[in-house]
Amino acid sequence: MAKRFELLVFDWDGTLLDSAGAIVDAIKAACRDLDLPEPPDERARHVIGLGLGDALRHAVPELSEQHYPQMVDRYRHHYLSRDHELQLFAGAIELIAELSEAGFLLAVATGKSRMGLDRALKTSGLGRYFKASRCADECFSKPHPQMLEELMLEFAVPPERTLMIGDTTHDLQMARNAGVAALAVSYGAHPAAALDALEPLARLPKVEELAAWLRMHA
Repeated sequence: MAKRFELLVFDWDGTLLDSAGAIVDAIKAACRDLDLPEPPDERARHVIGLGLGDALRHAVPELSEQHYPQMVDRYRHHYLSRDHELQLFAGAIELIAELSEAGFLLAVATGKSRMGLDRALKTSGLGRYFKASRCADECFSKPHPQMLEELMLEFAVPPERTLMIGDTTHDLQMARNAGVAALAVSYGAHPAAALDALEPLARLPKVEELAAWLRMHA
């Protein structure tokens, strides 16, 4: 059967890497370091997927602009202290290997920095499968469509042959802004109802179900 999509673009945190809890914990720990009130879990989880500067501005709106460098520094300290403990979701390695073997072009669009993504691709062993990537310190932060637009231009793949896969409303809104179809996974950062409101092609609660959907429909 002919492929519906040629380019599959994955978010990283909360979609392939089980890191949402560590991100929330790092935001809260950074707030404690600066004697700021900790944001509620819902607000901290909502900013996952944004570029770090945008994420912290949303998560900690009471922080004055001059203190953002300190906040960024403390966040990175706490996140990196747990970075080595983080694991890919069960089945993620097998899924990406299968999709690569099937001939899909694979890419990443993430709120991580370039340094952070390169480290994650290396330590996870997935770097060899992804042909390109875009990060929040290279492009406008999600939900701006720049990451997807640049990836489609790089591979000369039109929007109708591109699929975005992510766990946040930022991913789905970016896809919508780029004119690209999207799949949601509900095992990551954002609640199912918020994902459904943006009308993805499907919302999958497990990696195994994501793999099954892609085999049947992609």
